[in-house]
Amino acid sequence: MSSGGGQPADSGHPELTEGESDFVVVANRLPIDMERRPDGTTSYKRSPGGLVTALEPLLRRRRGAWVGWPGITDGDEDPIYEDDLEMRPVALSADDFADYYEGFSNATLWPLYHDVIVKPIYHRQWWDCYVEVNRRFAEATAKAAAHGATVWVQDYQLQLVPKMLRMLRPDLTIGFFLHIPFPPVELFMQMPWRTEIIEGLLGADLVGFHLPGGAQNFMILARRLLGANTSRANVGVRSRLGEIQVGFRTVKVGAFPISIDSEELDTKARQRSARQRAKELRSQLGNPRKILLGVDRLDYTKGIDVRLRAFSELLDEGRIDPEDTVLIQLATPSRERVQSYKVMREDIERQVGHINGEYGRVGHPIVHYLHQALPRDELIAFFVAADVMLVTPLRDGMNLVAKEYVACRSDLGGALVLSEFTGAAAELRQAYLTNPHHIDGVKDAIEAALAQTPDEGRRRMRALRRQVLAHDVDRWARSFLDALADTRDGDTPRSE
Repeated sequence: MSSGGGQPADSGHPELTEGESDFVVVANRLPIDMERRPDGTTSYKRSPGGLVTALEPLLRRRRGAWVGWPGITDGDEDPIYEDDLEMRPVALSADDFADYYEGFSNATLWPLYHDVIVKPIYHRQWWDCYVEVNRRFAEATAKAAAHGATVWVQDYQLQLVPKMLRMLRPDLTIGFFLHIPFPPVELFMQMPWRTEIIEGLLGADLVGFHLPGGAQNFMILARRLLGANTSRANVGVRSRLGEIQVGFRTVKVGAFPISIDSEELDTKARQRSARQRAKELRSQLGNPRKILLGVDRLDYTKGIDVRLRAFSELLDEGRIDPEDTVLIQLATPSRERVQSYKVMREDIERQVGHINGEYGRVGHPIVHYLHQALPRDELIAFFVAADVMLVTPLRDGMNLVAKEYVACRSDLGGALVLSEFTGAAAELRQAYLTNPHHIDGVKDAIEAALAQTPDEGRRRMRALRRQVLAHDVDRWARSFLDALADTRDGDTPRSE
C-alpha cells in the first residue's frame, strides 16, 4: 500500500502522486496511541473506539487507509501497516497542538458549537494554524487515496479539509460527518471565519450531522453566507436529504444519528464475570438500596455540576435517604491544560466534598468520585450495577454513554435520566427526559427514576433496548456510506 505509485493528480501539484487506498478515513487521531520511550524510540498500542469498530472491516475489505495524528508531537510521518490496515500519521509540533488543537478546535469551535456555555476565544494565530494543519491533513489524504477513491472526513477539527482535498483531487468522492452539535445560525454568525468554514464543508459531496436541526442550520448558513441554492430543506432523519447547489456541483446534506456496537456490549454485559463484578461493586459500596451513576469526560458541557446540585438538594429536602443511596461519578480527565477545565474540575470536587461532608459518614461517603479512565470491562460492570444512569449534558451531539448503559441492561433493570439537549433524546423517548437548565425538573426526574416500579422499569427499558439494538454503529456507517455512494452514482440518496 505504498503511496508512491499512480499518476499525478490533476490539481496543479505535479509532485502529488496518487496512492492505492480505495477508502480513506481522515480523523484528528489515528486509532493508535503512540508513546515515546526514554531512549527516544516510539511504540504504539491500539485504541479502538466506536468509529474504529464500525469502519475497520470496511477499511480492510477496501484496501483502506486511516489518516490522523498519532498522539505525540514532532513524530515522523512514515506509514504504519498492521494487518492490511494502512495508517498515515500527520505530524504536529507542540505549537501546532497548542494552537490548532487546544486553541482553535477546543477553545474556539467546541464552546461555539456547544451553545456558548463558555465564551469562545477568537485568535487569528489559532485560526492560521488551523488552516495550516487542515492543509497538511488534506495533502496526506491526497497522497494516500487511489484514483476515484472514497474519503470520509471526521469532525470539527478538520472542517476545511473537504474543500482543500477537492482542489487537490477532484476525482475523489468526499464525505464529512460532524460528531458534535452544529450551532444555531445566530451563534455561528459570531465566527470571524464563518464563510471559510462553510466553504470548507461544502467541498464534500455529502455533509452529515446527528440531527435534522443541525443539517437545517447548515443549509440556512450556506444560503445566507454564500447565496447558495438549497432545496428539500426538510432534512428529517427518514426523509430525502437536502441539497445545496455549489456552482456545477450538488452537495447533499442530511442527518445520520450515530450509535454504538450494541450487540458486543449486550454480549459482554451478559457474561458471568460482568454480573459477578457488578455484585462485588454493590458489596464494596455497602449494598445500598439504590446506586446512581454518572460517566462522563470531564467537560463543562456534560452537566456534572447540574446532577451534583440536584442530588444535594434532594438530600437537603429529605427526598433521598443518605443511608441507602449512593452516587458514583466517573470523570475521565480531559484537556487539563485548558484554564476553563481546571476551574470546572475544582468546582466539581468542591461540590463532592460538600455533599460528603454533610451526609457521609466514616467509611461511607455518599458520593464516590473517580477522576480517572476505567478499563472497558470494568465500566460495563458499573453499568450493570447502577439502578439509575444520570446523563445530564447542557448540550451534546449524541451522547453514546446513554446508549451504552441501555445496551448493558439485558436484565431490563435500571433507569435512564437523560437531558433533552442530547442527540440521544430524539431516539430514547422512554428515558426520564429532563431540561438540565431547570434544576427542579432534574430533581423530579431523578426522584421518579428512583421510585419507578419494576413493571414500569421493564416497560421503559425494553423499549429503549429495542431502539439501541436495532440502530447500531454498523447501521449508521452503512447508511452514511450508502448515501455517499449515491452522490457519485447520481441516484436519489437514502438516509436512515
